[in-house]
Amino acid sequence: MTASASVTLSLISHTNVGKTTLARTLLRRDVGEVRDQAHVTDRSERYILAEVDGAQLVLWDTPGLGNTVRLMGRVRGQSSPIGWLLSQVWDRLADRPFWSTQQAIKNARDEADAVLYLVNATEEPSQAAYVSSELELLTWIGRPVLVVLNQTGPALPMLAGEPGAAEASRLERIWRDHAASWPIVRDVLALDAFSRCWVQESVLFMRLLPLLPMEKHPTLEGCAAVWRERSLVVLRQAVERMASYLVATAADREVMATPRPGVFGRIAAFAPAAGRRAMRQLRERLETRTRQLVDALVADHGLDGHSRLKLHERLEHFVVIGDEWLTPGKGAIVGGAVSGALGGLAADAAAAGLTFGGGAVLGAILGALGGAGLAAGYRLVQGEREPGVSWAPAFLSDLSRQTLLRYLAIAHFGRGRGGYEDFELPSRWAELVDEIEAAYEPNLAEIWALGARTDPAALSEAKFRLLPLLETLTTAVLARGYPDAASWLMPSASPRLPGLLHPTRVSRT
Repeated sequence: MTASASVTLSLISHTNVGKTTLARTLLRRDVGEVRDQAHVTDRSERYILAEVDGAQLVLWDTPGLGNTVRLMGRVRGQSSPIGWLLSQVWDRLADRPFWSTQQAIKNARDEADAVLYLVNATEEPSQAAYVSSELELLTWIGRPVLVVLNQTGPALPMLAGEPGAAEASRLERIWRDHAASWPIVRDVLALDAFSRCWVQESVLFMRLLPLLPMEKHPTLEGCAAVWRERSLVVLRQAVERMASYLVATAADREVMATPRPGVFGRIAAFAPAAGRRAMRQLRERLETRTRQLVDALVADHGLDGHSRLKLHERLEHFVVIGDEWLTPGKGAIVGGAVSGALGGLAADAAAAGLTFGGGAVLGAILGALGGAGLAAGYRLVQGEREPGVSWAPAFLSDLSRQTLLRYLAIAHFGRGRGGYEDFELPSRWAELVDEIEAAYEPNLAEIWALGARTDPAALSEAKFRLLPLLETLTTAVLARGYPDAASWLMPSASPRLPGLLHPTRVSRT
């Protein structure tokens, strides 16, 4: 293999800033050792980020730099500082910081095509004396440097006016201004080992390209393409899982009770206790389904941990189905004699739910089935299907938004945080999801209607429509959240939806 057949990156930083944590995040597996103390990594470790046709993208995790301020005081008078440093033999046990610094310097000099210099973004460089001495050391080495800002805080670049936005902007500006005084620093990029998205990693590869000589470009581009396709496979698998989860939820139904013969036996199936029991069982199945989805997405992203989500049903999340006299989606009661007597129930139905509490449903039915309305009412309650409870379309649309937010939370979960736990993203993500999904609400309503039919052909059609829609929604949100990666993300939109950010009807032709 020739030298041009690989691109090698040395990950360098002051000790205990998070190099190994970032390496784990980029590699999507646990490597090295992570502890909250200095000089945990005491030798350079080589890892392959991607490879294609014998060409490799290599990442070196190096020991943390020690007291470079004192070190620079010793070597500035030398005619060949780097040569002097590498000629020294330091006792690894007696002077471990010097030993660690020596190993990192040697790796960058001998191996690196470019250096990823990781810094703690919450520190101001003027207050961290080691930053200048370390940049001076990297200048002597002579490899192009990309400064990577770690510990940047919440996922998603904050917009003007949002809490913390001014401080985040100030810190990034300070680091850029400080780095500008060092010609060896070619770029600055925020990439947090604790709260980052795989989309940002694609930006890393794009930013590295100008730092490399032209003969290295084909290798980086080829390896980045392999890495990109690998990431998109995970995205598509996530979309497949989310679509299956949502269609299964749309089709789920719980029978309230087995009706006994006769009109009053039929009516008793709608008793409040039966409704509450059916809703609880429906919710418990959704909880199980949600935990299974989250755990699968966590594993797909190379993470550990499990969801501890707890759902709480609300009355407006449900509709009663199974008898033709109740049509909650239309907000009306079918049949003249019954509808006039059930105005209150119709109002409840119009709000996408039925009031089971206090016996309101049963009382309204019994009141309606009297006098001249009895015969018509009797015919209407003799529906062909058993009465049951299902999820309301409005709830399903809300669930699709929650599902996308859960995916985004997992996609932003850096390995530095340990095992995955449910957490909330900054509110801006929810705003983006709401804004983009609202344009597709008519498409979603059609899909939920198909799912409610529960027959195999309808469910197959529902999933067929939902898959490209979910892929488009997910890609659009990521592209809006990370505009630098928008052009990189565009090809992931399904050809069945011609516009990434423009709503369109989807149907099988």
